[in-house]
Amino acid sequence: MAILHWLTAFCLVLAAALILTRDQVAGRAPRMWLLEGHRHFGLFVLVLFFARVALHVRLGRLRVDSDSSRFIRLLAILTHVALYALLLAQPLLGWALSDAQGKPVHLLGATLPALVGADEDLADALQLWHQDAAWLLLGLILLHIAAALWHHFVRRDGVLRTMLPRRRR
Repeated sequence: MAILHWLTAFCLVLAAALILTRDQVAGRAPRMWLLEGHRHFGLFVLVLFFARVALHVRLGRLRVDSDSSRFIRLLAILTHVALYALLLAQPLLGWALSDAQGKPVHLLGATLPALVGADEDLADALQLWHQDAAWLLLGLILLHIAAALWHHFVRRDGVLRTMLPRRRR
């Protein structure tokens, strides 16, 4: 499960880096290449979302820190639900945005089916939703990182260590 966690983080960082770099680059060809990279890594996040959900269903619930108060456990559950919802919604919004702009979406050379038809007004709305969801996702990721650090440095309960790669002996 940890490998899917870190692959998702890697894809999110690359998708964000590519789209932010695109805004700083001149020239149509490099900008299009960066946008395609952004789309690919966004779609990889979607694929990883489904892999994580399938694994979660197969393996059952994650370990819950029973030493925490009900309020803290509830916050953790709500944060994870919100993170998963955004990991699903964000790539789907981007895919629909491309479709609404009349730009076909490709993944590893295959053209994906359109989620919506070309529509400028819808594209404008989806653009705003995609950007707002990105900011919300960033905020939840920062909260997630803060909670992991709190567990590691304040609680000293080993939660963070369970998500780190194992060292070979």
